[in-house]
Amino acid sequence: MSATASRSLQRLSFYVLLALLTWIFVAPLLWMLSTSLKTNPDATRQPPSWIPHPVTTEAYVPLVSMESETPVLLWFFNSLVAATANALLVVATSVLAAYALARLEFPGRRVLFGLIIGTLFIPTFVFLIPNFLIVSSLGWLDSLWALIVPGAGSAFGVFFMRQFFATLPRELEDAALLEGANQWQIFLRIILPLARPGIATLSVLSFLTNYNDFIWPVYVLFSPRNFTLPPGLSILQGAYTTNYPVIMAGGVVASIPAILLFILAQRHVIEGVSRSGLKG
Repeated sequence: MSATASRSLQRLSFYVLLALLTWIFVAPLLWMLSTSLKTNPDATRQPPSWIPHPVTTEAYVPLVSMESETPVLLWFFNSLVAATANALLVVATSVLAAYALARLEFPGRRVLFGLIIGTLFIPTFVFLIPNFLIVSSLGWLDSLWALIVPGAGSAFGVFFMRQFFATLPRELEDAALLEGANQWQIFLRIILPLARPGIATLSVLSFLTNYNDFIWPVYVLFSPRNFTLPPGLSILQGAYTTNYPVIMAGGVVASIPAILLFILAQRHVIEGVSRSGLKG
């Protein structure tokens, strides 16, 4: 076999593998969308069919009403507010702390960074009761504040951004210092613009972590109208146990922000992840 034919075969095998992996990840989403557009008898028909007969949006009607026992749109709005606000706080605290740990010289810097990294090895369930007691004492139970504030200090966010800042050349800061810029001006005008891929990546990861969280909202949210999507969809499944189209319609609504966010930010996410691991 010639070298050209061998390269062509390798390329074909590579594309076949990519197509197979794409189908594995996309097929469940397509099946969820297809089922949400079916009637309940059609969804339970054997053998199952990919194409709805007939196509209907009846499954989305119970999700739109704000007066129903399962106000999915309200849960959707609650999830967006909580996840967006939490992501903004995580980025703000992580960027400031990471810059100090990566660029500023002060006693105990390495020890402090080691302690922050050490918290990553503590199971998150250990913090449930202490965080619950703190949130209760602040009067934030059964409110979105309980989902927004406790996770604002992210050890992973500090670690991730510190690794990203460590890849930036110090010569840029030295040149700015020679031009008379102070540390705050260097941070705002030089470091932050260069750190946009890392910030975008951390924003996406923080948003999705909060948006998909199930355990913590179950602990701190009691009123169904204050629920976010993960605990709300569990109620939806219980309320419509045999109505698969309604359950799948709720899943479609819940997946839209995550899919759109990744599509819009995928270039920054890939660059941020690759650059954050170049230097320790």
